[in-house]
Amino acid sequence: LGAVKQLFGEHAYRLSMSSTKSAIGHLLGAAGSVESIFSIMAIRDGVVPPTLNLDSPSPSCDIDLVAKQAKERRVRYALSNSFGFGGTNASLIFAGPP
Repeated sequence: LGAVKQLFGEHAYRLSMSSTKSAIGHLLGAAGSVESIFSIMAIRDGVVPPTLNLDSPSPSCDIDLVAKQAKERRVRYALSNSFGFGGTNASLIFAGPP
């Protein structure tokens, strides 16, 4: 979370973060494409998918981690990070219509 705060500064506290891996498992080479679909759907539908099984985040965490239940909110941009085995890493930013 420190990297998120460093990158986004004060805006980090207005972001919602989630991970879909807890819902879909590890899809190996397909993980990035499925995560991209979740990101695009979040923008289209205005719903941030939840991180399932996030039962006890650190009390010191001051970032909005969307745990257990989806969150309705306007999503203008979505950042999808895919960090794979052997250094196969990619980050994509999706934007909604202007």
